Amino acid sequence: MKTRYAVALSMLAGIVTGAVAIQGLHAQAKPKAYVISETEVLDASAQAAYTPLVRAALQAAGARPLSRPGGRIVATEGTAPKRVGINEWDSLEQAQAFYSSKAYMELKPQRDKAVKTLRRYIVETGN
Repeated sequence: MKTRYAVALSMLAGIVTGAVAIQGLHAQAKPKAYVISETEVLDASAQAAYTPLVRAALQAAGARPLSRPGGRIVATEGTAPKRVGINEWDSLEQAQAFYSSKAYMELKPQRDKAVKTLRRYIVETGN
């Protein structure tokens, strides 16, 4: 009879330990972040040269493009912007780090010739 109790208590302890570990893992997960950029082309040839550079820098930093400028934009309220790009990041901090990084800042001269950024913002999803 004592063996049954020992086995039952061991199983219960294992279940409790597993449940606590899973809760801890869920608590550590950071919400994703999305950068939305609304832009207008200033110079098509400068933009054609700039686009591959910024895409490579974004990819190297861990961004995942969800949409790229050129797709259809439909306004449901207000006026739709002319161009929108959306990139997914693993965290808000990762996105912020890229937009203040040396790699991104070095592209500023090309970016200023190619596109005018109307708005760029980061949206963090909830858990």
